[in-house]
Amino acid sequence: MTVKPDSPHHASHNGHVYHFCSAKCHDKFKVEPERYLKPAPALHVRATPDVAADTEYTCPMHPEIRQMGPGTCPKCGMTLEPVLPGEDEGDNPELTEFRHRFWWTLPLTVIVTAIAMSGGMFDPLLGPARPWVEMALATPVVLWSGWPFFVRGVQSIRNRSPNMWTLIGLGTGAAYVYSVIATVAPDVFPPSFRIGEHVAVYFEAAAVIISLTLLGQVLELKARSETGAAIKALLGLAPKTARRIREDGSEEDIPLTHVHPGDRLRVRPGEKVPVDGAVEEGASAVDESMLTGEPIPVTKRPGDKLIGATLNASGALVMVAEKIGSQTVLSQIVQMVAQAQRSRAPMQRMADRVAGWFVVGVVAIALLTLFVWGLFGPQPSWAYGLINAVAVLIIACPCALGLATPMSVMVATGKAATHGVLFRDAAAIESMRQVDTLIVDKTGTLTEGKPAFHGVAAAPGWTEAEVLRVAASLDQGSEHPLAHAIVAEAKKRALGLSTAGTFESSSGIGVRGTVGGQPVALGNTALMKDEGVDWRPLEARAEALRQEGASVMFLAVAGRIAGLLAVSDPIKASTAEALEGLRATGLRIIMATGDGLTTARAIGRQLGIDELHGEVKPKDKDDLVAKLQAEGRIVAMAGDGINDAPALARANVGIAMGTGTDVAMNSAHLTLVKGDLRGIATARALSVATVRNMHQNLTFAFLYNALGVPIAAGVLYPFLGLLLSPLIAALAMSLSSASVVGNALRLRTTTL
Repeated sequence: MTVKPDSPHHASHNGHVYHFCSAKCHDKFKVEPERYLKPAPALHVRATPDVAADTEYTCPMHPEIRQMGPGTCPKCGMTLEPVLPGEDEGDNPELTEFRHRFWWTLPLTVIVTAIAMSGGMFDPLLGPARPWVEMALATPVVLWSGWPFFVRGVQSIRNRSPNMWTLIGLGTGAAYVYSVIATVAPDVFPPSFRIGEHVAVYFEAAAVIISLTLLGQVLELKARSETGAAIKALLGLAPKTARRIREDGSEEDIPLTHVHPGDRLRVRPGEKVPVDGAVEEGASAVDESMLTGEPIPVTKRPGDKLIGATLNASGALVMVAEKIGSQTVLSQIVQMVAQAQRSRAPMQRMADRVAGWFVVGVVAIALLTLFVWGLFGPQPSWAYGLINAVAVLIIACPCALGLATPMSVMVATGKAATHGVLFRDAAAIESMRQVDTLIVDKTGTLTEGKPAFHGVAAAPGWTEAEVLRVAASLDQGSEHPLAHAIVAEAKKRALGLSTAGTFESSSGIGVRGTVGGQPVALGNTALMKDEGVDWRPLEARAEALRQEGASVMFLAVAGRIAGLLAVSDPIKASTAEALEGLRATGLRIIMATGDGLTTARAIGRQLGIDELHGEVKPKDKDDLVAKLQAEGRIVAMAGDGINDAPALARANVGIAMGTGTDVAMNSAHLTLVKGDLRGIATARALSVATVRNMHQNLTFAFLYNALGVPIAAGVLYPFLGLLLSPLIAALAMSLSSASVVGNALRLRTTTL
């Protein structure tokens, strides 16, 4: 959140003035200023049992609900869970409590149920005291074990958010209170409530419902904890310490949280890379499969980038730390996975609309059941009415409906992350399977994105060295991979570079600026046209270089052509295989690049891409996506640069290369950590499996309630003489949510 400097809420501490967005934040800071000023710990060492109170929790069904510390959701009453699971956080406190309540009262439930279901076997022993014994056994179960459920039920009514706990509270409360009154004052009931000479009591129903609900919660909480397994596995990748090299050359082991950017760190064979950085000394093969899914170790030499938590397989390395804490690739992956897991799938909207009226409808059906049985049913009619109404309330479980898609999303995003595929949200998972057209950028997407200098040609009046020097002087301010290749070549030749007076990036076509006081432009023919520069004297040479697959940039100084530079970018080893696999799935593949059409065709020939567009500007890519969408196509756009960002945002699914720019990744719906297009096939396969899993869960939840509620109401009684006991209803209700979660967990075994 951005706080304006003129905010009326401000405080001074240690000579600094701090501004706040509200009085509440201001007051919190005044109480414990050091707590809010100390650096935030790294994500991978954040959540542990002793900081649970400071951990942010959310509801899996309502991700907009956030609070510090554990609790229950005010909307659905579900137990909240950490936004970011901890590596060693242990059991959920709610799980521990429910397990404790369940096992301590289970013997009482078993005994009261045995007495009630014995058919009078215990009557000679208990006699008239039987209902009193049942009440004594059931009361601890209902009032102690079931107390959290009644609290949630009251909260649901107070918050005007009827949910599962509303039904549990009403059903169990009705059975228990009725039975207590029937035991204490049986004479107040008319004959329609009596079975023989006694008023029927249902202590066993109330006790069994509570025990089975507790069992269901234990199973569900246990299963839900496994949906965060992928994040926990990612958190567990990070080492706990780093070996820092002091200025005097001595070394020390320090906690990871004590590493700062610029620190020199030693990574010995078999050790994990502590943070993101670059190799300064040494060479080694580094296993990056934990984050990228690529099993082949990558050779690292001085200048190469290192990703924190990857494994140094062989040689010794000295690295310079660049990104720490929440800035590391690992932490960003964890954040993206956590964010995606809490997002809402479009398919969930239907379930939300149904669930909004579901509880109200169930209560209405339960009341209708009570009165229909009481007025028209066989004797004891009102006893039948009560017990069937309780069964209706208990068997209905809106939790199964609400969990149907969130659980699938949580498991799928975690599994995708282990394969180097990061979904931004649930909508991306749902949309990916529908994609029928893929637009791919060239540089950094089809190619390595690490171009090498290919050649230079000078116009009359210029030398090749001077052309390279001016171009490199201007390109020092550019982050484009082609610019890096030009600057590196100039430095390799020891050309004295000047500082550009001004610099402007014309995204997609080139750069402009001033060098030595003269206006300079470097880019493709579109830029030359904008500048009014005649580049045709060098066009023949440029075309020859393009036929070799090189990218050509023209250099204009003071409005006149000075020369051209060519940079070649090798195609990624995995690209051909990836495109072949994608074409096999029926995808239409289009290449759109800012490079010249000849260069694009040269690359297209090598990769079998017939449909391509060259010298396209960012707006052209955006327009191409819009045009295809207007034709009814579901479009995915894959790119890695700033110039791809508009098209990535417009596409039905924007796919960013993890090796590209932050702007591209922020605009995309899907990020491939390794920048390997084979990840698109993985994402499509997982999308298909996840949506199928969602459909299964929703179908189960709808059918369960559509069939269970009428049966509990007694619709089969006139035909088959069958009634659904509240005990069976409670068992079915308890297992329904656990079944949905269990089905979602099957996604972890999906073959991609």
